[in-house]
Amino acid sequence: MARIIEFHSVSKRYRGGFDALSDVSFVMEQGEMVFLTGRSGAGKSTLLKLVACLERPSKGQIIINGKNLGALRTRNVARFRQQLGIIFQNFKLLYDRTVYDNVALPLIIRGLPASQIGRRVRAALDTVGLLDKERQYPVTLSGGEQQRVGIARAIVTKPPLLLADEPTGNLDPALSQEIMQLFERFNRVGVSLLIASHDLHLIRHMDHRMVTLDHGRVIDAGA
Repeated sequence: MARIIEFHSVSKRYRGGFDALSDVSFVMEQGEMVFLTGRSGAGKSTLLKLVACLERPSKGQIIINGKNLGALRTRNVARFRQQLGIIFQNFKLLYDRTVYDNVALPLIIRGLPASQIGRRVRAALDTVGLLDKERQYPVTLSGGEQQRVGIARAIVTKPPLLLADEPTGNLDPALSQEIMQLFERFNRVGVSLLIASHDLHLIRHMDHRMVTLDHGRVIDAGA
């Protein structure tokens, strides 16, 4: 099976000498759903930022879907990110835009025709159970609904790889379980997912590999 993520001896040092990641190596196969675990400050968010090319490594090599990010020029970063869906803990929605407009934004940026945008936005909203909310504004929705809007926005472009940074961190246990079940549905149709989560109680009940970080190092890459 082809690899979708490869980290080879990757380190990330910030100004001031703080090592967020140190000599990290792991691989993720296409079609896998992998949990990235560890305490707060272990390096989970930094690792996801490196995958998304929101940060650059200080050392090492990162290969995403066959693309060596070290050879990726700045002007091509936006195009590279089009193969990713990114889900944030704090939603990052546009609160002056409707649910429909929030989900449509990635397609508008790509220049898709309006007819195609409408079809794909409604399909994404239907997938997350929010088709009846498309004309509402995010502020009128619950936290769980806002997170699902963020998920719909991430999947509307049909990316092969989804990244999620503590997607259930602001949700109660029941809603957290719903979100994880939604991710499993995506995984069953072939989407690869890398999910950062410190909620071990939740993810231990799910049959997926865990990669554990501690102080910026991989201490367990899973089975």
